[in-house]
Amino acid sequence: MGPSQKPNVCRRLSRRALGFFSRDAGVVQRTNLGILRALVCQESTKFKNVWTTHSKSPIAYERGRIYFDNYRCCVSSVASEPRKLYEMPKCSKSEKIEDALLWECPVGEMLPNTSDYKSSLIALTAHNWLLRISATTGKVLEKIYLASYCKFRYLSWDTPQEVIAVKSAQNKGSALAQQAGIQQPVLLYLAVFHVLPFSLIGILEINKKIFGSVTDATLSHGILIVMYSSGLVRLYSFQAITEQFMQQKLDLGCACRWGGTTGTVGEAPFGIPCNIKITDTPPLLFEVSSLENAFQIGGHPWHYIITPNKKKQKGVFHICALKDNSLAKNGVQEMECCSLESDWIYFHPDTSGRIIHVGPNQVKVLKLSEVENNSAQHQISEDFVILANREKNKNENLPTVTASGRVVKKSFNLLDDDPEQETFKIVDYEDELDLLSVVAVTQIDAEGKAHLDFHCNEYGTLLKSIALVESWDVTYSHEVYFDRDLVLHIEQKPSRVFSCYVYQMVCDPGEEEETTNRSCKKDCSSFKF
Repeated sequence: MGPSQKPNVCRRLSRRALGFFSRDAGVVQRTNLGILRALVCQESTKFKNVWTTHSKSPIAYERGRIYFDNYRCCVSSVASEPRKLYEMPKCSKSEKIEDALLWECPVGEMLPNTSDYKSSLIALTAHNWLLRISATTGKVLEKIYLASYCKFRYLSWDTPQEVIAVKSAQNKGSALAQQAGIQQPVLLYLAVFHVLPFSLIGILEINKKIFGSVTDATLSHGILIVMYSSGLVRLYSFQAITEQFMQQKLDLGCACRWGGTTGTVGEAPFGIPCNIKITDTPPLLFEVSSLENAFQIGGHPWHYIITPNKKKQKGVFHICALKDNSLAKNGVQEMECCSLESDWIYFHPDTSGRIIHVGPNQVKVLKLSEVENNSAQHQISEDFVILANREKNKNENLPTVTASGRVVKKSFNLLDDDPEQETFKIVDYEDELDLLSVVAVTQIDAEGKAHLDFHCNEYGTLLKSIALVESWDVTYSHEVYFDRDLVLHIEQKPSRVFSCYVYQMVCDPGEEEETTNRSCKKDCSSFKF
């Protein structure tokens, strides 16, 4: 190894955690991450833009891997230089990958093949094939043909890393059928699988006769969530539906006779028949009405967040107990702001049960706690608040003297998300380092400048701020990822032009930036997406 190459701190710590330095690997890993957090937040640590690339197709990021060309090409972002992991053969438009999820080996389970212990990409193609692809080589390890009776389009986790749900496009019927008043009985399908090894739970149809005019449906943690245009949200037990309405248990790779046709389950052209058909209204677990179907469950004990189903209530959030629908004390949260973009609220991704409420100029972290002398009721209180760095506008409320000498006072207020003021755009949580990352943007002259701030997740203290070198146009779509020692910014420009900016942690402040930039430009020139 030459003297110019320095060891990657993040990689060295990860290797040490797996290198039998302690019998309790969990303790070592937590210690390592504490060391890494200290390195990330120390003053001398810099984050440098090590490479930039552009693409005419969407760019995705998952756990140190950057995907281009509909997941066909994968580049590692862990190395100090862009390194292509694999590039799958070119395919037709009907064979392209439309959606994908990264699967990582669960702890404590015996798997049938050694290759199963390595990360895989679960991918859905445009022609209804479900693939398991090696995350390091791009080799297709397993493939399942879903069906020909509908178009599957979306992948999501029902239970993270254990159960996936594949959702079809909604069947809205042809224009002629709608004009003739012919109702389409099946609105959409949900195919549900255990992963690694792949095993079929079933394919469920959501039909209009049982559920009515559904606008969307999904699975989450064993709960079937059905949504309506009126704002109504209904919850059902998927397990109860499966036990009551499954017509026949199907096994992948086994022969099956269905509707007078015989074939192999999961192989073309037979595919997988729809084997869960609901013939009667299933037991309802819960229902609530919320503006734009906005509904979240979380907290300790279980609470849910909704917006009252009236347009004038947009931006008002109610936090209620799931057990009896009672409103928590101080459970009406409304951020007093005047802005073009509305504020948003969600349960904290950590295990604290807290709530994050984000507005243009402040981030509130709220906590749930028992009301004193009344353990049955809970209250909402502020844990901490992060405020945007703003100066009071000097032009506000300044008096003006007319030609006659009369003094006139002008009063006006800027929008809270005025581009010339620092405005919060993205708030995320880095679970391994226990840091909140906040993207703040300010319009300077003709272009916007953004910086990424790291805050202590426990107290909200500002620990580190990183300036992004590229300009930030507030009219574009942006994603920012903070993953250990890496910051990645994906930007979508007009005409479907996508840009990717990668920053890596550098602990040596004396390292020459020009050398790095020249190197990355040279290396990136070989990547064409």
